[in-house]
Amino acid sequence: MKKIYIILLIFIFCIFAIPIIFTKNTVNGKNVNETKEENIIEEVQQVNYDYKQYDTIKLLHKDSGEIEELPLDTYLLGVVSAEMPANFEQEALNAQSVVARTYTIYSISHNQGKHGEADICDDSNCCQAWISKEDRLAKWDETERESNWKKILTAVNTTAGKIITYNGEVIDAFFHSNSGGTTEMPVNVWGGTDYPYLQSVETAGEEAYSQYSSEAIFSKEELKNKMLEKHSDFSIDYNQDDCIKIEEYTDSGRVKTIKIGNLHLSGVEVRSVLGLKSANFLISIDGDNIKFSVIGYGHGVGMSQTGADSMAKSGSNYEEIIKHFYTGVEIVNM
Repeated sequence: MKKIYIILLIFIFCIFAIPIIFTKNTVNGKNVNETKEENIIEEVQQVNYDYKQYDTIKLLHKDSGEIEELPLDTYLLGVVSAEMPANFEQEALNAQSVVARTYTIYSISHNQGKHGEADICDDSNCCQAWISKEDRLAKWDETERESNWKKILTAVNTTAGKIITYNGEVIDAFFHSNSGGTTEMPVNVWGGTDYPYLQSVETAGEEAYSQYSSEAIFSKEELKNKMLEKHSDFSIDYNQDDCIKIEEYTDSGRVKTIKIGNLHLSGVEVRSVLGLKSANFLISIDGDNIKFSVIGYGHGVGMSQTGADSMAKSGSNYEEIIKHFYTGVEIVNM
């Protein structure tokens, strides 16, 4: 009988102890060290959208020409982490997530055929910036990868399914880096008709960011050559007092029209030709140099990212941020 008890105890030990011994360093069948990286790279929540055509998008990689199919919110992880610094406030990142999702849906539904079989591209000069999960993590310092990625995941997951509408229609959710304190009307950038939800609004606190101000200095010869690249009939006499003169400003304080030599140009075009960060600039001539003192970064239309972060620092949530930059809108589920 004693032997039977001993055998029974050994049998019970084998049942409970052996699995623990062989699995104490594993998670889901993998070594803990092997899954450490995966633990900080969780996937986005699975969301069943009412609009099934947006469950998966086709992303054109401009550099390679390849088209990749991605779940919408997986794609947004790459957009949010490429478009907004991860050290911005969580509510600012949440706002960026909703804006990026809205921009994506609008682009797919209004720009069909723009990229052939693809829905949208990864070029920020055309659509939205995007970066792969692996490349994004590699660019961050190892000590901040986990916390940064968790913030990006939180932004996309917290706002899952949320888009911005005006009168029941998805909006064209433009955004930019820094408005210089006041956003711009679309008509002053691209012409055409203004959008009722894209009005000029003021935002405090943007001067605290490095994107707020910049300078660009050109020699007189450099400026002349840059203008000639675009306008072969350009000429300028630097001896004339009004050889360069701002003629009109927009209501937001940006340059609307400017005279440079024999040409009358828009501030937007001058920004493009000279590679300025904004159309909000002042000009000074000192000897052979021409200095452009620039305020803001980007076209200035829609949500200012630094403005969103400034609002978040002051206690605003993502819905308040969005409704500040987009007039008369609603935030709804897809």
